[in-house]
Amino acid sequence: MAAPAAPAIEIVPAPDTKLPVKLAPQPTKPEISVKDLMTRLYILADDSMGGREAGTIGNLKGTAYIAAEAKRMGLLPGGDSGTYFQVLPFKIRTIDTTSSLSAAGTPLAFGTEWVGSGNVSAAMPDLQVVWGGTLGDSASLIAPDQATGKLVVFMLPTGPNARRVTRGASRSAPTAAAVAIVVPEAYLMFFRRPATFVDDPSNAPPTAPKPTVLLTAASAPKLFDKPLDQLTAGTAGKAASLDLKVNIAPVPFQARNVVGILSGSDPALKGQYVAIGGHNDHIGFNNRPVDHDSMRIFLHIVRPGGAEDGGTEATPEQQAQVNTALAAYRAAHPNSSRADSISNGADDDGTGSVSVLEIAENFAAMKKHPKRSVIFVWHVGEEKGLLGSAYFTDHPTVPRDSIVAQLNMDMVGRGDAWDVTGKSKDGQVLRGNPNYVQVVGSRRLSTELGDLIEKTNTEGKHHMVFDYAMDANGHPMNIYCRSDHYEYARYGIPIAFFTTGGHSDYHQVTDEPQYIDYDRMMRVARLVADIAVRVANLDHRIVVDKEKPDPKGSCQQ
Repeated sequence: MAAPAAPAIEIVPAPDTKLPVKLAPQPTKPEISVKDLMTRLYILADDSMGGREAGTIGNLKGTAYIAAEAKRMGLLPGGDSGTYFQVLPFKIRTIDTTSSLSAAGTPLAFGTEWVGSGNVSAAMPDLQVVWGGTLGDSASLIAPDQATGKLVVFMLPTGPNARRVTRGASRSAPTAAAVAIVVPEAYLMFFRRPATFVDDPSNAPPTAPKPTVLLTAASAPKLFDKPLDQLTAGTAGKAASLDLKVNIAPVPFQARNVVGILSGSDPALKGQYVAIGGHNDHIGFNNRPVDHDSMRIFLHIVRPGGAEDGGTEATPEQQAQVNTALAAYRAAHPNSSRADSISNGADDDGTGSVSVLEIAENFAAMKKHPKRSVIFVWHVGEEKGLLGSAYFTDHPTVPRDSIVAQLNMDMVGRGDAWDVTGKSKDGQVLRGNPNYVQVVGSRRLSTELGDLIEKTNTEGKHHMVFDYAMDANGHPMNIYCRSDHYEYARYGIPIAFFTTGGHSDYHQVTDEPQYIDYDRMMRVARLVADIAVRVANLDHRIVVDKEKPDPKGSCQQ
């Protein structure tokens, strides 16, 4: 039976995108303004930053700009050794393509049927395979005595919370010789590329990591005599041979958080901090240029969630829509065609980063600072698994228990009706509006913080419309766990995450400054600034009245 045709996307008028591709910078002022946000974002998301991938020269340039601005504003350096930088021990991991895995003497193809993961090499010519169950499902997991000395194969649970999966697999089979995880085929493309990680011995998991490989659902059955859906924990498989070669080297350029501090005005409270953050990195560039305009039209019609819809192909009806829309665009913009290979990360998270700068400049110019201190942290490595925020909260440059709340901004520059900003828990498409902003996590640790945010929006006449749909328990997109705020929340620090949601330019070369709604971005920044001041001036710490998570556990919304 043929698959049903995908429905054509709802026709919504495109927003005005008459902004230029390039913009000359202008001096900024203390007021949080559209003009200043534009100046800052056109600098940070410029092609010269090369997509700001952590560990590259582009990210080094981006963090240098942020630190120079923090210094110019008069923020105190809050990084290492009197600097504005907290340097992470980043390293880069590659899996040698001569690595091999075979089942009963039959080799599996590296890169298409399996890849290596983790940081542990291994030469194991004689391994017994055993089925381990589904990771995270304690009722189905293998008993330790059944796993001892074997290659234990696990099924990856559904949902996007796979960032900690390798560590979780090692914990689930502490006596195994090696582990394998059955993952979607698309994961192999991601994991066979060089990967960065933080080499932090002080935060090593309690169970030593095992040699780890990833298998596709098509290749994993080659290790067994039965289909995977007929296996139970402890089912024996075939004999296997594994030769996994992992190469580790330092990254070419420093990966670093930028940290600046505004000292509080109350001697009794200045030792406490309100944290405001965004992430300074993005995903870099590739060597396969595409036509920018046609790609943007294709994404909007075929992949409205951007990378969230990666791999979705156009139906004939959608392709006809793309062709019609592109022809109309070319007629109206005859000289716009250009090749593009840089993922500039204007919204993700250029908007959050420059909003933090705007708030910092505004606060630094106040005649009287808020009572508590404010610590501004531009985290690195969010795109690689929240690495910078995890490192900062594991190794804070101020006492961790002195941080009373963290306000995080990630992608705060879109959110109109043209954008698909996400989906509700039951799969309904969400779209923005003129006052739209998503709020996530604001009551997960502190009812008081969530109430204060609502009160600030009303009393401060910000007139924002809060969408809490993405904050629903059990939401499959797991947004609460996917940005830097969670690394604070895991230590019991109340958080609130502000975003205007997803869109078709998410993690694409089309995420550029000319498509940002700067007025909305300004309003979100002013709201967050107002909230931060109110939290900083409270006569008590924000009350934590909800259960705190396990700082070393995995996150599930």
